[in-house]
Amino acid sequence: MTTAYYTHADCKRHEMGSWHPESPERLQAIEDQLIASRINTLLDYRDAPLALESDLARVHTPDAIYRIRENCPTERSDYAHFPLDADTSLNAYTWRASLRAAGAAIAATDAVIDAEIDNAFCAIRPPGHHATSKEAMGFCMFNNVAVAAKHALDVRGLKRVAIVDFDVHHGNGTEEIFNHDQRVLMVSFFQHPFYPYSGAEQPSANMVNVPVPAHSYGNAIRELVTEKWLPALREFKPEMIFISAGFDAHREDDMGQLGLVEADYAWMTRQIMEIANEFALGRIVSCLEGGYNLSALGRSVIAHVKTLADLE
Repeated sequence: MTTAYYTHADCKRHEMGSWHPESPERLQAIEDQLIASRINTLLDYRDAPLALESDLARVHTPDAIYRIRENCPTERSDYAHFPLDADTSLNAYTWRASLRAAGAAIAATDAVIDAEIDNAFCAIRPPGHHATSKEAMGFCMFNNVAVAAKHALDVRGLKRVAIVDFDVHHGNGTEEIFNHDQRVLMVSFFQHPFYPYSGAEQPSANMVNVPVPAHSYGNAIRELVTEKWLPALREFKPEMIFISAGFDAHREDDMGQLGLVEADYAWMTRQIMEIANEFALGRIVSCLEGGYNLSALGRSVIAHVKTLADLE
């Protein structure tokens, strides 16, 4: 199998302060683990291009795009960071990094649909699944997975796509963007009650949200995937699958209180691949979301990517 690895140095230039958990070191930790595991030479490395504003506009309002583009401080500014909310801010490189992140997801989508590659992992930041159509929030600027899914539907002509979100936090932005869009099935689990305190009440019919309590471990997650996700995905028959790949449900990650380990991420990836192979010609694009314990993040991404590349 050919698995592409999309990233760009610009994604490391966006930072929100030395104290912030969503740091450039996250991408370095992944790269270090790729080298240590000796699978780096087996992946198809590709530079993430810049998304166009028209790509973002399929998902986000003009005001949401303007707010990011026009509020990034200049390199010579006295202000290193411009706050959007209590935990999300812009620096001089945020706009370009955000375009690279969305651009990676779009380029990977095109390459998979064109059968240049079998699947792809996008090592990108800022992450995206909290970004709604109207606002950035929760460390996220633009919703990378949503932008790519819209591209697959509206530009490439696919009729049905699925989004799988296994971040510890609910992907509220993705749900808001695709709420009641019957071309999209979103399946997710997330710790609840927990930020952003959404997703558990009256989701639309195209959302399979499974809130789980703190201290849920891998056996509980595997059970819900088997009983909730897989039947819904098989009934929907997606033509492509996008993954919001957050690794902050790992037991070593203090951002949440769930108990997954690397083997759980590999297992979930295998289940998603089986659905993709059955209905979607194997087409998968996975985009990095959360994951803040650097060691656990690196190890978990390796488990995920090795499975995608059939290198287990």
